[in-house]
Amino acid sequence: MQYVLNGEAQTAGAPLSVLDLLTRFELSKRRVAVAINAEVVPKSRFAEVWIRDGDRVEVIHAVGGGA
Repeated sequence: MQYVLNGEAQTAGAPLSVLDLLTRFELSKRRVAVAINAEVVPKSRFAEVWIRDGDRVEVIHAVGGGA
C-alpha cells in the first residue's frame, strides 16, 4: 500500500489505522492533529479510521510555548 505522509511517499505492507501510523512513527504519545485527504480525523477515532492506498495524510503536532 502506498500513501503520502506530510508530503513524503510512504509504503506499508498492510493497511494501517491512524493509531498504527502514529505508533509506527513514534507520535502516539504526542498531541497531534491528523487529516486524511484534507478531512480532520477526531482523536476518538484514531483506532478505527484506516489509511487506504493513495491517501494523503497530514500529521501536525502541537508545540507549546510563549513569549
